Amino acid sequence: MKYIIAVVKPHKLDEVREALASIGIQGITVTEVKGHGRQGGHTEFYRGAEYAVTFVPKVKIEIAVDTALSARVVETIRKAGETGQIGDGKIFVLPLEEAVRIRTGEVGTDAL
Repeated sequence: MKYIIAVVKPHKLDEVREALASIGIQGITVTEVKGHGRQGGHTEFYRGAEYAVTFVPKVKIEIAVDTALSARVVETIRKAGETGQIGDGKIFVLPLEEAVRIRTGEVGTDAL
């Protein structure tokens, strides 16, 4: 099993969710987060004054999938989340040792 964490622009969330649903992914967890990458944020103008935005709003998507699906999920997120601009986000893939469904006690891929 793999645990996939994707950080994308908030306005791309619906596209990513719909793309994942189209390949059969049902369970995702979404969290609103803030952060910055290499660019370290950006500057904006508000009422004529310039100010620095050091933490940019993003959305973190977390998905647990069978290892056989992980490459397809990553590519689906990458395509749906891409704008071609700086700050499109990142995708991280981690090994997942175990999953347990609380209600039934199912373990492993059956719990997904």
